[in-house]
Amino acid sequence: MIIDTHVHLAVDDFANDLPEMLKRAQVAGVQKFIIPGVDRDSYFKMMELVRRYPDICFPAIGLHPIDVFANWQEELDFLEEQLSQHTFVAIGETGMDLYHNKEFVAEQRLAFERQINLALRYDLPLIVHSRDAFEELFAVLDKFKGKALRGVFHAFSGSIEIFRRVQKYGDFKMGIGGVVTFKNAGLANVVKNSELSDVILETDAPWLSPVPFRGQRNESAHLSYIVAKIAELKDCLREEVEETTTRTAQTLFKLEGKG
Repeated sequence: MIIDTHVHLAVDDFANDLPEMLKRAQVAGVQKFIIPGVDRDSYFKMMELVRRYPDICFPAIGLHPIDVFANWQEELDFLEEQLSQHTFVAIGETGMDLYHNKEFVAEQRLAFERQINLALRYDLPLIVHSRDAFEELFAVLDKFKGKALRGVFHAFSGSIEIFRRVQKYGDFKMGIGGVVTFKNAGLANVVKNSELSDVILETDAPWLSPVPFRGQRNESAHLSYIVAKIAELKDCLREEVEETTTRTAQTLFKLEGKG
């Protein structure tokens, strides 16, 4: 069994063929799907999918940093209300993004901090987004040293030294997807020099398709290509990659016995 720990199933890209896409994924061995929350507008569509596929789809809830605007507190009030009423497997996608959203950097920082506090209150892992923002993220995380945080740095894009800094803040994993298959991606070297137990699998579909699908819509069935690349980098069997990453994801998101 493989788990896609980060797939945006509620976006319009899958509106016309979601059942078929899920079947292709299951044929490829993908049995569970974690849907990250990004904002209030997409929340209800995400939860409808979870109701349709309760045994395989598991929701997270969060405010994506590129969706942090002047109304960020209102967005997080809504998020907090939902947390008190429903079950989620993580807080996120949260974090900071200085590539797409430079106007609301201070608000991103405050929104990230508030979502970390929610993760601690509800004993949930964090799904952390970081783009051009590692130092800004670390400045926030410095406030929570020793608080037993856990989670994943989604679509990890840093060096092995950056990941070791990440681990000082808690039990954090790196989310590895299609970028690891790119020819000149430094991520391959990071994975090669990391413990397999530090890795969980993700697609970020419909984006970041692996080779040979680069430039096309991504989907969860493509995880098999990511597994193959990681096995090559770690000089191990594909089955070891599948078993280890699945066990890590099951533990991190508390999916044992679900589905």
